[in-house]
Amino acid sequence: MAKRHFLAYESKHQPLISRQAFARRLARNIAAAAVLIAVSLVGGMIGYRYLEGMAWIDAFANASMILSGMGPLGTLQTWGGKLFAGLYALYSGLALVLATGIVFAPVVHRMLHRFHLDEDKNS
Repeated sequence: MAKRHFLAYESKHQPLISRQAFARRLARNIAAAAVLIAVSLVGGMIGYRYLEGMAWIDAFANASMILSGMGPLGTLQTWGGKLFAGLYALYSGLALVLATGIVFAPVVHRMLHRFHLDEDKNS
């Protein structure tokens, strides 16, 4: 059997991977999504801290609220802070979609792979 790359999925001509291997793949993808969210949160905190002059806890609260799609907690005071908040909100929406895709990719791939295997048996 050929060695698989870190994010490579099996082709439709290969057998379905074991549940244990699937669980490892899913765990890796969840970890990758968590790293993306953590880096995004830290970036937001740094932006709020230095562009808006917020305390770290306030920067955390605002960054996490925007990253989750809820919106900022308080009124922004500076031009740079407002620009950052707008750009960070746009980025956060895309990061959320990307993280969701990273987590669900192994599940969807496994479902489609199983469907194709069942289809090949019936042919």
